[in-house]
Amino acid sequence: MKACIDIGGTKVAVSLNSGAGLELIARRSEPTAKTGDNDALAHQVMRMVDEACAEAGVAPASVERAGVSSCGPFVIRGGLVEVAAPNICGGMAGPARGLPNTWETALLEGPLRERFAHVRVENDCIAALEAERRWGALEGFDHCAYVTWSTGIGVGLCVDGRILRGKNGNAGHAGHMFVSDNNDALCGCGNIGDVEGLVAGNSIARRFGADAAALLQRAQSGDRQAEATVDELCRVMGRALYNLVTTLDLQRISLGGSVFWHNRAYLLPRLQAQVAGKFPALTAGTELVEAGLADRVGDYAALALLV
Repeated sequence: MKACIDIGGTKVAVSLNSGAGLELIARRSEPTAKTGDNDALAHQVMRMVDEACAEAGVAPASVERAGVSSCGPFVIRGGLVEVAAPNICGGMAGPARGLPNTWETALLEGPLRERFAHVRVENDCIAALEAERRWGALEGFDHCAYVTWSTGIGVGLCVDGRILRGKNGNAGHAGHMFVSDNNDALCGCGNIGDVEGLVAGNSIARRFGADAAALLQRAQSGDRQAEATVDELCRVMGRALYNLVTTLDLQRISLGGSVFWHNRAYLLPRLQAQVAGKFPALTAGTELVEAGLADRVGDYAALALLV
């Protein structure tokens, strides 16, 4: 029995897999722990796995393998992953960010290794990329990326058939690059005006006084001011996608995440317009597509780490 664990800045989801196919059972989801000591997240995950076991009628000890798809970045201490995610750790940008803790990192791999015989932790977009290449919209592509537009902005990258990880498993944190001058968009990492600070789901609420869902609903209903705001968000996000394409010579980018997925018909053509036709020698033939695994990318991302 395997534990499939998906950790995001907003929620944690846990499910079990028996090893027979892709079936996920006893799934549960709850808000990400952000209070208490900095091992609270790891203890939340273990509790949720035990609750899933109780629902499935299996002994917790029978779950020996855990795949963990987690938002990042990661810090490696003693060879073990700790999470330094701007949307979880309040010690990074300080009180202005509004998170209810002063954590610089959240302990993760260390406590889990005390519970499970085998643990594999990867950045959530690297794990999603593996899932999309195995079962989704990136199957058969050697030069590709998975991008999530959600609470944060994340990217998983593959070039020449090789998934890029970097020195600490943090390759693909393109949400923290700068594509526009701005001095009022505080990102949880402490940057002011990076992509995530400008367009991520939590940044939209801080900048415009309405959550992403409400803003996009107004835009799709014909509210001109909301339309203009969303167009600007797509310009910023589209520039980030263009930079990925031109830097890595990508064939296809698969898009997911709650902000994108729930508004994909409206957002996709606007993002495509920011890439198509710009320097055709580099962008011609590149596709932006919806995630093939739809809104289950996170669940299957964790499973992809264990197959």
